[in-house]
Amino acid sequence: MLDMPPSMTAQDALLAVMVAVSASDEDVRTSELVAIQRIVNHLPVFANYDADRFSRIAKVVFDLFEEEDGLDALFGLIRDALPEKLYETAYALACDVAAADGALYEAELQLLQEIRDELAIDRLHAAAIERGARARHMTV
Repeated sequence: MLDMPPSMTAQDALLAVMVAVSASDEDVRTSELVAIQRIVNHLPVFANYDADRFSRIAKVVFDLFEEEDGLDALFGLIRDALPEKLYETAYALACDVAAADGALYEAELQLLQEIRDELAIDRLHAAAIERGARARHMTV
């Protein structure tokens, strides 16, 4: 049985989405971890978030990735904890983490597609969110 937190908060769900994108290609890069930490430390949605929960939520994600239907279970936890008004936020954070290392890998792209589908992100809104992430992570 997974060592689940007593209950997943909306903030936990946002964090889980970011960790899942980072881990999707089986290579959690430093730039992705730095992006996650920066997001948690600076965005208003994470105000008063207990940073001690980070390792527990990451462990839940990694444990679920080891299970046959783990991704479906993860999406169930995320949908249960996340209010609909934060679905686009979750997708935006996922895009920022995916773009943090300057490259998008097939596994990341597949997971982003699944997130769009699971959270019913409108394709036009998704394109705008993706374009914003791309613009934020351009290099000279």
